[in-house]
Amino acid sequence: MFASVCSDFEAERVEFDCEDDHVYLLVNYPPKVAVSALVNSLKGVLSRIVRKKNYPSIRPKLWGGALWSPSYLASSCGDAPISVIRQYIAQQTPR
Repeated sequence: MFASVCSDFEAERVEFDCEDDHVYLLVNYPPKVAVSALVNSLKGVLSRIVRKKNYPSIRPKLWGGALWSPSYLASSCGDAPISVIRQYIAQQTPR
């Protein structure tokens, strides 16, 4: 799903991992794309899919009735090699 949304923005989902309460997503996107628009679309599409499937285990974990917090963190990687960023994402463990 994330790859499909990224494709709509001419972006590429490079790496993905998640925990109970947040998602790590490494995306390569063109400068013409506003990161806020991309994040909003990613969160909105996934929210609609999850709500449509009506997973009972997710309901108690909702953020005030919403799947997502209204906030997000976006950070650039600069010249760091993709392998280092992938390793960082892969090494994240639940708190």
